[in-house]
Amino acid sequence: MAKIAIVTDSNSGITQAEGKQLGVYVLPMPFDIDGQQYFEDINLTQEQFYEKLTGDADVSTSQPSPDAVMSLWDDLLKNKGYDEIVHIPMSSGLSSSCATAMMLAQDYDGKVQVVDNQRISVTMKLSALDAMKMAEDGFSAAEIKRILEEQKFNSSIYIMVDTLKYLKKGGRITPAAAALGTLLRLKPVLQIQGEKLDAFAKARTVKQAKRIMLDAIHKDIETRMGGEANMDNLHIAAAYTPGEGVEQWLEEIRREFPDKEIIVDPLSLSISCHIGPGALAVTVTKKTEY
Repeated sequence: MAKIAIVTDSNSGITQAEGKQLGVYVLPMPFDIDGQQYFEDINLTQEQFYEKLTGDADVSTSQPSPDAVMSLWDDLLKNKGYDEIVHIPMSSGLSSSCATAMMLAQDYDGKVQVVDNQRISVTMKLSALDAMKMAEDGFSAAEIKRILEEQKFNSSIYIMVDTLKYLKKGGRITPAAAALGTLLRLKPVLQIQGEKLDAFAKARTVKQAKRIMLDAIHKDIETRMGGEANMDNLHIAAAYTPGEGVEQWLEEIRREFPDKEIIVDPLSLSISCHIGPGALAVTVTKKTEY
């Protein structure tokens, strides 16, 4: 049986320490902040990131360098005794890091399989954990890639944005739309389902935004994930960026799904860069079937 390494990046929410504990290799995502490069969970903590973000620093996301990616792959294959690698980057619709990894993998004679299953944050973390389980069960890297990609749309993320400031700053909405939304105190709900971060709905209150998100999750369960009878095969997660109301939101999700163990994870910094603090999210992911 081939020895398979599972590689992902820090957009999965898996920390360096957690990765070592799980046996997952985590590439740190780089960020450019006021012209200086930082690496998530290496020389940039979540607290430091939000301190700089809310302090109006110029923050932009980047992708791991080809050298960083290949150095890790080479170390795993040549020095750590792995036969194959399953590499799970963030969604190809949100970053070019997936396309870059696929291009680099062409020089590895099939030993590196790059998975484009269009996940990020909590849903991406679950993919990495599923890949670990499949590797332990004897699946090849190519088989793991095929299974994860076949089931890539079996997840949804809904996010309530607390402030329009960062969507405006990143050019995702116009200054005029941001000004009007702020005036009307809108709480936009965004959706990640597949490739991109898209607008989903506009709410006038936090309470209304939460209801919209929970109703959307219920609809996805009924229409795409086998219905309430399939709840044992679903993961429900509460996600957030730092701010008030996180514990209350978790309790509301627990009341909505009283028989489920609710996963709790912060949203990845690459998402946070565009939406800012105070965001609340809920996700549903169908367990990978194989």
